[in-house]
Amino acid sequence: MDQPCYKCGAQIEEGIAFCPHCGAPQIRVILPEPMPNLAVAGDAVSGTTALPAAQTAPVLAVPMRWSGAVRPCAIAALIAALAMVLKLMVPVIAALGAGFLAVAFYRRRNPEVLMSASAGARLGALCGIFCFGMTAVFEALAVAILNKGDEIRRTMLDAIQQTAARYPDPQFQAGLDFMRSPAGLVFMMVCALFFGFLLFLVLGTAGGALGGAAFGRRPKS
Repeated sequence: MDQPCYKCGAQIEEGIAFCPHCGAPQIRVILPEPMPNLAVAGDAVSGTTALPAAQTAPVLAVPMRWSGAVRPCAIAALIAALAMVLKLMVPVIAALGAGFLAVAFYRRRNPEVLMSASAGARLGALCGIFCFGMTAVFEALAVAILNKGDEIRRTMLDAIQQTAARYPDPQFQAGLDFMRSPAGLVFMMVCALFFGFLLFLVLGTAGGALGGAAFGRRPKS
């Protein structure tokens, strides 16, 4: 059964959540009204009538539920992590895309939620954390399975040696000597993990904000 849209007046089918012409939500709630005059006979109450559309208000938005955010963020992070491990994407593009995908997946599972850039940024930040953790685990497994530990250590030492050749200052050389030691290599790896975490967090947040701005748009009337 068709019914008019409360905003533009176009005829739309009953049960449609949003007007296809102006995008106005059609899910409605009844506003509190004074008690109507009722004809009471014993325990039976009669005279209750449905309120017209002019006396109802649309449900504009539903708050974002964090309980439903973990799964879409984890799926988006897994896709990005696998793409990086398999060398299909560079980390910057993968982290941005993960945040955007997290918003897309969440919006698909929760179409009633009105998304915004700030809400998308929060989803993207959570996805960035997941993406960093999954990537670190996958890389550690690849190093352990493929025995790339010595190769990584040689790469780091070569980089230190090239830096030492460019900066002959004695104080700088003392710092490079520390970096060549086992403790220095561990320190460099910890620093790399820390800055990697910040990078994924920032890029995931940015991608989520872009997704929230994109999926939060409504068609104009």
